[in-house]
Amino acid sequence: MCRPLSDRIALITGASRGIGAAAALALAQAGAHVVTVARTVGGLEELDDKIKAAGGSATLVPLDMKDSDGIARLALALNERYRRLDVLIGNAGILGPLSPLGHLEPKDWDNLIAVNVTANWQLIRCMDPLLRKATAGRALFLTSAVAYMGRAYWAAYAATKAALDALVRGYAAEIATTNVRANLFSPGPTRTRMYLSAFPGVDPETLPTPEEIAKAMVPLCLPTCTETGRLYDFRAGRFLEFHPPS
Repeated sequence: MCRPLSDRIALITGASRGIGAAAALALAQAGAHVVTVARTVGGLEELDDKIKAAGGSATLVPLDMKDSDGIARLALALNERYRRLDVLIGNAGILGPLSPLGHLEPKDWDNLIAVNVTANWQLIRCMDPLLRKATAGRALFLTSAVAYMGRAYWAAYAATKAALDALVRGYAAEIATTNVRANLFSPGPTRTRMYLSAFPGVDPETLPTPEEIAKAMVPLCLPTCTETGRLYDFRAGRFLEFHPPS
């Protein structure tokens, strides 16, 4: 079996289910030691069993992404143990209420910003020094085309994804002369709990699985991927300059 990520360390957030769990398993199968982060301990343990069955290895980190101090402590632990981070996947995110903006509660807005934006800023802030210590640090953050679609009742979620896009593009520009590359990944409609909660009438069998999405993510985590500050659209199967007008 080809294991292009052998001896590399990969951190994946939101790894207890869906795309995050599938990405962690795919990276482990590619040879990486995966550091899996999520709030749900049971989900992490189930993932760990799958990774071990596939011949991989993992470190389980139960952590709420709103815990900024916890993210900082994780970075210190990774530095102490591995002295670097080869791959960072910022997958954790929440949909929040699909609601008219005037009906959205402040606590829901704050929660969306905390998980979808602030947590990813803290990840970049804390993990950037470790990515720079790797021979070819790669960072990938999951986004959504809804950020630019102007869809009614989705404005709060869309705003967080637009903010994430700006954050990652700016970070990519800052690290352009280093060995680190940072990109965005838009999976589109996927057979996940979050997508189906937003579109309960959709037949899940018509949607790509998280495993299919994860397979497309792996090449973007390899040293051979030299693109940076760009958006990879799963449905298009290529990098795009901007979100597709779908």
